Amino acid sequence: MSKRTFDFIIALLGLLLLTPFFALVGILVKLDSPGPILFRQERVGRGFRFFTIYKFRTMIHDRPVQGDLITPGNDHRVTRVGSFLRKTKIDELPQLINVLKGDMSLVGPRPEVPRYVELFRKDYGEILKVRPGITDPASLKYRDEAKFLAAAENAEEEYLHRVLPEKIALNKQYIREASFLFDLNLIVRTLVRVFELERAK
Repeated sequence: MSKRTFDFIIALLGLLLLTPFFALVGILVKLDSPGPILFRQERVGRGFRFFTIYKFRTMIHDRPVQGDLITPGNDHRVTRVGSFLRKTKIDELPQLINVLKGDMSLVGPRPEVPRYVELFRKDYGEILKVRPGITDPASLKYRDEAKFLAAAENAEEEYLHRVLPEKIALNKQYIREASFLFDLNLIVRTLVRVFELERAK
């Protein structure tokens, strides 16, 4: 089975099974603050092609556009429901739509915004030979990224000069080592981490 076929089947099944849960999350998002249920943002995909990524909205409407691209853990733009969705990674689930459409894979380098890709364009020339993914080794290493950036004096500077270069190195390593079994291992580790976060609440 090809990676794309596996992605399509899992994304389709996931969306069908999670439809009631998505509806519940959507209601909570709407009750918590005015604005759309989904957050949409332009990201850079395979071959430097732009696509729209989907997440459950976790910030006050319009504020993500007005503020920085980086969201540290103490960001005042994050809503009460949004804080929970971020901690449990539930906000990422609508990206199954991106997987179904072929913009993303279940596993692959996390997609970045155009501005940051341009700053490291040579590196992304190698990374964007594959589809970006919902999870990757860098996501597991920086699972507490928001909390880490909240402690920095300048969150964006810390991200650009320390976090993103390390993510890029991990992405390149993933591409060299990628296999179906490796991807399955990353999916299991990601799910385990999500359940650990839920139990720790």
